[in-house]
Amino acid sequence: MTQSFTFLVIAGSLLSAASGQTGLAPKQYLSLPLGSIRPTGWLYDQLMVQTNGLAGHEHEFYDYVSETDWMGGPSYYSSLEEAGSYWFNAMVPNGILANNSGIIQRSQEFLDYVLANQDSTGWMGPEVNTTKPRYLWGRYPFMFGAIQMVEYNPDLTDQVVDALYKFVNLANQMLHNNGEGVEAWTQTRWEDFVMTLQWLYDFHPNGNEALLVDTMEQLKYTGVPWEKVFESQYFPTTATDDLPNPLGYVLSWHGVNMAEGLKALPATYRFTHNQSDLDRASEGWDLLFQYHGRPSGIYAADEYLAGLEAARGTELCLVVETMFSGSYLYQVIGDPKYVDRVERIAYNALPAELTGDFWSRQYLQQQNQIAAKNMTPDPFPNDGPYSNVFGLEPNYPCCTVNHPQGWPKFITNAFVTTADQSSLAQVYLGPFQTKTTLATENPVTVTVNTIYPFSDSLNTTITAAKAFTYYVRIPSWVVNGTISINGGAATAVSPNNGLQAVQVKAGTTTFTLNLPAEITTESRPHGSVAVHRGPLHYAFDIPRTSKILTQNGEQPLAKDLEFDASTAWEYAIDTSTLQFVNNPPPSGTLPSPVFDSGLPPLSMTVTACPINWPIAGSTFAASPPTNPACTGAQKTITLTPYGATKLRIGEFPVFTAN
Repeated sequence: MTQSFTFLVIAGSLLSAASGQTGLAPKQYLSLPLGSIRPTGWLYDQLMVQTNGLAGHEHEFYDYVSETDWMGGPSYYSSLEEAGSYWFNAMVPNGILANNSGIIQRSQEFLDYVLANQDSTGWMGPEVNTTKPRYLWGRYPFMFGAIQMVEYNPDLTDQVVDALYKFVNLANQMLHNNGEGVEAWTQTRWEDFVMTLQWLYDFHPNGNEALLVDTMEQLKYTGVPWEKVFESQYFPTTATDDLPNPLGYVLSWHGVNMAEGLKALPATYRFTHNQSDLDRASEGWDLLFQYHGRPSGIYAADEYLAGLEAARGTELCLVVETMFSGSYLYQVIGDPKYVDRVERIAYNALPAELTGDFWSRQYLQQQNQIAAKNMTPDPFPNDGPYSNVFGLEPNYPCCTVNHPQGWPKFITNAFVTTADQSSLAQVYLGPFQTKTTLATENPVTVTVNTIYPFSDSLNTTITAAKAFTYYVRIPSWVVNGTISINGGAATAVSPNNGLQAVQVKAGTTTFTLNLPAEITTESRPHGSVAVHRGPLHYAFDIPRTSKILTQNGEQPLAKDLEFDASTAWEYAIDTSTLQFVNNPPPSGTLPSPVFDSGLPPLSMTVTACPINWPIAGSTFAASPPTNPACTGAQKTITLTPYGATKLRIGEFPVFTAN
C-alpha cells in the first residue's frame, strides 16, 4: 500500500505540472457568503418548521449532541467523530437563516469549545489526550461549519484560519507518513477536506499555497480514486448486494459516500486543471441516476447502491449530501443538469423522508411505500427492519444530526455570481431575497415573490446602483415559458445553457416569469410509470393509520411512529387520462407545513382500476405487476406531490381504460 501511495502521489504531481498551469482553476460560479440569501414566503416557513422541529431542539436532549455533554467535557469527545461535526455543519446555517439566537449561541459555544481544546500538535477532536487512533474524516463537516461562521461573522476569521492551518500542517505530516489517519471512511470522503483547503487558498492563502496544494494531492492519492469509480466499465448497473467491487474499495458504493464523492472530481480539477476530471464527474453523475435513480430526483442506496426497484430504500443523509454536491458541481462546471436535479430532490425526496412537522424522520424512504413499520422480512439487505419507521433515530443516528443541512444549504446556494463577480444568477427557483455587492461596487438587492413550485409564476424585483446582467435559471422541463420585463409584453424565454439573461438598469427593474410545464411520464421497471409535472413528482397518497411506538422521555414530541395503509393502494392507472388540478390558496399563502397529506394546492386526477398486486412478506409491495388485469370497476384517484406523502405509490402499473 505504501508503494502504491507513493507512485500515485508522484503521478498526480507530474499530471498537475504537465498541464502547464499553476494555482487553482477558477469555478464557473461563486457562492455568496452565508446570510446574503434569505428565504421568504413558504420557504421561510419551511425552514421554521425544521427549526421548530427535531433539528432545532435535538441539542437540548439528544445524547449525541446534547450541549450538557459536550460542554461538560469527556462526552464531547465522541461528538466530533461524526455527530457533533454533522450537527454543527447543519445548524450554523439553520440558526443564522432562521435568526434563532439560541441555535446561534449554541453553534458559537461549540466552535469555541473545539478550538479551545485543539492540542499542541494541531489535532482537533475526540482523540485529544487519548491513545485512540487519529482518523481525519470526522473533522471535515466541522470545518464546513467553521467556514460558514466566518462568512457570516468575519471577526472570527483569524481565530478559525489559524486553527485550520495548525490542523493542515499536522494532517500534511500524517499523510506523508504512509497515509496516517486514512482509514476506509476517510479514503472515500477526502474531497470535503480538499474543499476546505481550497477555501483557504482562495481567501486566506497566507503564503501557504504550496502546503495547501500538496495536502490536496496527498488526500486524493491516498484516497478512493473516484475517476475509476465513475468509469463505466467499473460502475455497477444493478443493485450491488452480491457484486464484488472490482476496485476493492467496497465503501465507494456506499450511498452516502457516493453522495459526498460526487464532489471529488470537480474538487480535483481545481488543482490538476485536467478537463478529464470534469468529464468523468459528468459521466458518473449520469451513470448514477441511470442505474439507481428515483423519480423523486434522488437515487437508491439502502446502505449500498440498490438499483431501480421501487421497494428499495434511500437514506436521508444521502439526500442532503447529494443536494450539497449538486450545488458544488454546478458552481465548478456550470451544467444546469446538476441544479435541475437538486431542485427536484429538494421539493420531493427531502420532505418525503420526514413527517410534516419535521419531528420524526426515516432512515430509508421508498418510492412505493405501503407501510412504515418494523418490517419482517425487510427489503433492505444491509439495513435493519426498522429503517423506514419515522422516528428519532431509526436504524442509525447519523441522519438525525445530518439532515438539517438540506434546506439551509439549498437556500445558501440559490444564487451565485459569475466568476468575475459582475453578474448575479438565481439558480434555484422559489421565494428568496438576496443582498450582495457585485464588482465595481454595485450593491444589488433581489426579491423573488412566488409560491413556486406550487405555482408556475415568479415575480422578481431588482434594485441596483449600476447596470448589470442578471440571470435566472429556466428549468429543462419548462414548455412555452415567457418573461415580461417592467410590465412589458410577455415574450418567449430564450435561455443559454439554462440561464435567461435580463438586462438590469440602475434603479429598479421588475420582471415576471411564467414557467408552465406539461404532464410527463417516466418509464420504470416492469412496465410501470412515474408521473411528473414541472419540478414535482406525483404519487398516490395512501391514507394511513398511525401508532406511537416510542416517545423520548425528555422531549415527548420526538417519537417513533408506525404507519399502516388504511385503504386499498393496489391500482393500475391509464396515463392518457391524467389531468392537472390547480387550487391556488385564496389568500395566496400556503398552509404550514405544506409538505403533508392533502395540503399542497396542486394535484392530478387519473383513471385507475384495482388489480392483484402482491406484497412481499407482510409490509412492503412486491414489484409492480406487468400488464395487470383489472379486478374491479374503474375509478378516479388523485395523485399529489410526492414530498407531501408518507405512504405512497410512486411507480404504477398501467392499463388502458374503457
